[in-house]
Amino acid sequence: HHCRCRPEMPAIQLLLLACLVWGLGARTAQLRKANDRSGRCQYTFSVASPNESSCPEQGQAMSAIQDLQRDSSAQRADLESTKARLSSLEGLVHQLTLDEAAGPSATQEGLQRELGALRREREQLESQNRELEASYSNLLRDKSALEEEKRRLREENEDLARRLDSSSQEVARLRRGQCPQARGTPQDVPSGSREVSKWNVETVNFQELKSELTEVPASRILKESPSGHPRSEEGDPGCGELVWVGEPLTLRRAETITGKYGVWMRDPKPAYPYTQETTWRIDTVGTDIRQVFEYDLSSQFLQGYPSKVHVLPRPLESTGAVVYRGSLYFQEAESRTVIRYELNTETVKAEKEIPGAGYHGQFPYSWGGYTDIDLAVDETGLWVIYSTQEAKGAIVLSKLNPESLELEQTWETNIRKQSVANAFIICGRLYTVSSYSSPDATINFAYDTGTGRSRALTVPFKNRYKYSSMVDYNPLEKKLFAWDNFNMVTYDLRLSEM
Repeated sequence: HHCRCRPEMPAIQLLLLACLVWGLGARTAQLRKANDRSGRCQYTFSVASPNESSCPEQGQAMSAIQDLQRDSSAQRADLESTKARLSSLEGLVHQLTLDEAAGPSATQEGLQRELGALRREREQLESQNRELEASYSNLLRDKSALEEEKRRLREENEDLARRLDSSSQEVARLRRGQCPQARGTPQDVPSGSREVSKWNVETVNFQELKSELTEVPASRILKESPSGHPRSEEGDPGCGELVWVGEPLTLRRAETITGKYGVWMRDPKPAYPYTQETTWRIDTVGTDIRQVFEYDLSSQFLQGYPSKVHVLPRPLESTGAVVYRGSLYFQEAESRTVIRYELNTETVKAEKEIPGAGYHGQFPYSWGGYTDIDLAVDETGLWVIYSTQEAKGAIVLSKLNPESLELEQTWETNIRKQSVANAFIICGRLYTVSSYSSPDATINFAYDTGTGRSRALTVPFKNRYKYSSMVDYNPLEKKLFAWDNFNMVTYDLRLSEM
């Protein structure tokens, strides 16, 4: 650092004092006095730099100046950023001040919104409550209507019983007066026909019967029983082809949802202590079906008062069970095993796997229900209706030994099992039902085990309640037994010679 002082300046002494002070602060200083070029006296002093050992070159000086400029720009940018943050902070403080001033109003608006939501929720609950009350009122009305319907059905049943008793007397009169067979020996009358069951006849059918007795040729009358079924010369019930199925007669209705579908049956060859009137019923909705309701009398069955309830040692599956010669035959649940359960002793007497038979939904009837294995009884004995992988879903028939359940003979048909709603066997012929839900279905196919041939049929069949889950033939009563959407019904039928 250099400081020049001229004697002619008024403040020369002050400058000289300052230079001296500066020199003392720099620890080492040099003072020189000399004339300049113009002859004037000039004082000069020098002080060493405390930081730099030597003076920088011109290029280094420029670099230092640029560094200072960059530092200055960075500081200016930091200052602008700080200003911006300060402005934002002032805005936030202003907004908070406004919110605090408007606080009570905003809180009130929030409470109003919440109150409105609660009111809407209360209105919805009140609406739901009104709907529930309306549904409850409807249920009460339905209950009253059902009780009235129950009373009406009871009266109709009593009236039907009276009409059937009257019809029984008419049958006896017709046999005495017009039917040549009635003059035969007692052996000409099938077992159980001497005392007519009250379910065998309806008044309309008796009118048809009287018409037939007066219109058909005498040669045919000699070959037929009074009910219109062909009979052989020996007097035993004859066999023919199914040509007509009557309207369904409803005997009773299941009480609970477990009776949506099921199976009911009577033994065509009853064994002591059972009779041809003993009835069995199984509700088959559920996963562990073991209860079998037993009714000693038809009247008990009609009124829903079982004489006994069997609990099977193994659960059964679906609606394919039958009773034959005092034993219940059924398919064990989720297996291809058929079981013979003796009802009187309540013991399993035999069991047999049906070779290759589909089960638990592999080859059911068209309505489903795990109806893969269906047992049947006809005039010739015990049968099982099923299908296999080898048959590619076509119906297979096997004749079973009723004691051991051994397969005695097997037939493979060309009727696809899942395309028909149900099947039954009459006189060694398999018949199938076209639909389980159509009110106007048909018996659409027949397969004759005697010839091994099948053919199409169009015999009308009524599904009155539109959900037939079981159709079986009873060879003693010459009727079809069916379970149609909670209802247990029978169908009269007519056979004709081929």
